[in-house]
Amino acid sequence: MSDSLDSLLRPFEHKSLKLRNRTAMAPMTRTFSPGYVANEQVAGYYRRRAEGEVGLIITEGTFVGHKAANGYENVPAIFGDEAMAGWKKVVDEVHAAGGQIIPQLWHVGAVRKEGIGPDKAVPGYSPSGLFKPGKPNGHAMTREDIQDVVRAFADAAKAAKEVGFDGVEIHGAHGYLIDQFFWEGTNQRDDEYGGSIENRGRFAVEIVEAVREAVGEDFAIVLRYSQWKQQDYDARLAQNPEELQRFLTPLVDAGVDIFHASTRRFWVPEFEGSDLNLAGWTKELTGKPVISVGSVGLDDDFIGGNNQGMGGTANPTGLDELTRRMDNGEFDMIAVGRALLQDPNWLVKIRDGREEEIVPFTKEALTSLS
Repeated sequence: MSDSLDSLLRPFEHKSLKLRNRTAMAPMTRTFSPGYVANEQVAGYYRRRAEGEVGLIITEGTFVGHKAANGYENVPAIFGDEAMAGWKKVVDEVHAAGGQIIPQLWHVGAVRKEGIGPDKAVPGYSPSGLFKPGKPNGHAMTREDIQDVVRAFADAAKAAKEVGFDGVEIHGAHGYLIDQFFWEGTNQRDDEYGGSIENRGRFAVEIVEAVREAVGEDFAIVLRYSQWKQQDYDARLAQNPEELQRFLTPLVDAGVDIFHASTRRFWVPEFEGSDLNLAGWTKELTGKPVISVGSVGLDDDFIGGNNQGMGGTANPTGLDELTRRMDNGEFDMIAVGRALLQDPNWLVKIRDGREEEIVPFTKEALTSLS
């Protein structure tokens, strides 16, 4: 093992997470779950990453038990006997290979369009009926709707713990429902869930509190958040560290154990006057463990130069900048997406000095069951 990788390969422990190293598999939507149930092929997909010695696997987004939570066909649910039996097989396979795994709990909000299952007649639900500023879509949520969704997240977390998951991640990023409450551009409410940055975070705070009550104190709760949105790559929740602290502090008080700060390129500083990225600032302001992410081991971000999503090709690159930041304690873990999607043994090859065996990421990996 190269000394330069020590910071990446040492163990990490926090509450229910006892990881063999500090790498995580980033959540990536794949649409390989017919009937919204994770099947044996999905279990094999995650097991192979565990066999590749990834420390923590974060599943693809898995939608909670609210009628408007889902936005895509063939993505997995995380409620109901059949879906949870499927996840139990996934968890068992990952544990058998020495890994740990948490589900990403997901509600897509106004990203949803009518015609998507399970109930194709249901529109998108969101804080103000907006997909993005100036573009309406679906239903503006009532207080009763909000409480229904809060319960759905808590129920999903409880079900996840019951089938053996090692924690949960709440998806509060990328312009989906929770992030639509965070973002002033899509949250135009004039009640206690809108207005100030603290009010816009209230929905997420209530979800975290309900999840904590459902799973107990020792079960790790991760919250993923981002400045950028799929609706606007330049959007920002916080313009400066002071605003970021106002955003994060209520979430810490609610019970978030670990923050997963999503960026497109992990090496980009978040605010002027500091080299820290978003995860680094999050750790600085909260004292909580943090996960960073963004184009690890690749020479182009997942949006790509032509904003074509995860299409195109990205070539392998070195990890010097990553290990420098981890050596400095800027963040505690790093999530790896496309590199692990392309090659389940990416980490082993890096560790063993077999970088020449790593192949470039291509869009064909998105349609593969590897």
